[in-house]
Amino acid sequence: MPAIYEAQSLLQTVIGVGIFAMMLWALVDCARTRADAFPAAGKRTKNFWLLLTGAASVVGFIFMFDPFNIFMVAAVVAAAVYHADVKPAVRSMRGRGGQAP
Repeated sequence: MPAIYEAQSLLQTVIGVGIFAMMLWALVDCARTRADAFPAAGKRTKNFWLLLTGAASVVGFIFMFDPFNIFMVAAVVAAAVYHADVKPAVRSMRGRGGQAP
């Protein structure tokens, strides 16, 4: 039985680290996106999303080894909404190489 518990613990750690990486990815992507792209895409402001993804990343760091905690679930939802809804919308508003969108 101890081998099963060790395997479960390892899987839980891998899931927690993966979730935390996804939250950091959302935060970094948000920080790299121009502030005017958010309202142009019809989304909340960059500061709002920086605060939300930053808070999610902090919660993700605190509960990294307990990924099934209710606070972690809420943080995952916040980061997932950024990735699934906000990121695709502002991607089209980003300028590349100094060009206007």
